[in-house]
Amino acid sequence: MHVSTTLNVGGAELMLRRLIEARNGDANYRHTVISLGDIGKVGRQLQNLGIEVHALNARSLRDVPRVLWKLSRLIRASRPDVVQTWMYHADLIGGLAARLAGNRRVIWGIRCTNLPHAKMSTQFVVTLCAFLSRYVPSVIVCCAQSARDVHVARGYARTKMVVIPNGYDLKELKRNPELRGQTRVAFGFGDEDLIVGIVGRFDPQKDHETFVLSAAALAAKVDRVKFLMVGRGINSANEVLKGWIAQSGWENRFVLAGERSDIPRLLAGLDVLCLSSSCGEGFPNVVCEAMAMGIPCVVTDAGDAADIVSDTGIVVPPRDPMALAEGLRTMLSRGTAERSRLGELARHRIEMHYSIEMISAQFENIYDQLTEGLPRESPKVAVTS
Repeated sequence: MHVSTTLNVGGAELMLRRLIEARNGDANYRHTVISLGDIGKVGRQLQNLGIEVHALNARSLRDVPRVLWKLSRLIRASRPDVVQTWMYHADLIGGLAARLAGNRRVIWGIRCTNLPHAKMSTQFVVTLCAFLSRYVPSVIVCCAQSARDVHVARGYARTKMVVIPNGYDLKELKRNPELRGQTRVAFGFGDEDLIVGIVGRFDPQKDHETFVLSAAALAAKVDRVKFLMVGRGINSANEVLKGWIAQSGWENRFVLAGERSDIPRLLAGLDVLCLSSSCGEGFPNVVCEAMAMGIPCVVTDAGDAADIVSDTGIVVPPRDPMALAEGLRTMLSRGTAERSRLGELARHRIEMHYSIEMISAQFENIYDQLTEGLPRESPKVAVTS
């Protein structure tokens, strides 16, 4: 049984979906998914796969007693072999509900490193989880080494923590010259244009201001460079972002695409992907997705980004627009053939380390350890919260 804080589109929710998709139909596992909030887009996608999904529709802290009681009853009724939780609120509520239901095989999930910038309510939940980490979960899975380090420093039980990175379906992510051309035409880019893309919601931790400043410095040196910005809040209604772009003096070089569901299609049109994050990144999905599609990356040293790109891309310090601009200029100056070679190396790195098959096997190894000795007449049930 999987219990998640929400089932809207986000890194944790999409990883949950990929994990289930990778073994959907496997007779050894039956998955049930619980959302503490509403059903969400990912919840509906899972239902379309034939997965049982429940929404507890929590709206505020006042709902916590009701949700805790209802979730405990669901766990007691379905008797899952494993309860796996995703994100802080689900770790806390899902872990306690499992214990109330008599289930001690609990896996917590940690997905971010942004603790200093989290809301006070989240800070309170993290403090509780740090204390309870010695008693409630059997295993704590972190999506990144940086996330593990931050939470150990915060007081989480070091000996229970393991790192399992995100995994990706490489059949859906691959270089596509035809799609590249279609995407560039759709956004008005020419064949000779050099397209730098950034994908991520408008949020301080993504540091779009640094990206815009670096883009302006780059545009002053590279005639054909243009910038495709994608993500929630990245649109013409965003007055703050529009102000930064206007001040740059290069408004005609920017395209704001807003929130999109066809990220692979957009990535196909890029020459370089940029990650400008200053903090809070754990394991940036879009970097892996771009690399899987053969797009070289220029990233800030945030979360595990540097480890992910390794020698296939360029890493610069965060909050340094000139360093980011120089990294992008260096990558663009290498030419089409060299960027293509780096893209091939990037794809190979994802295949070797981050395929969903490899990552699923790591989760299944934990499931097998936790359920060793249990009767196998019925399928194991993984519960994620």
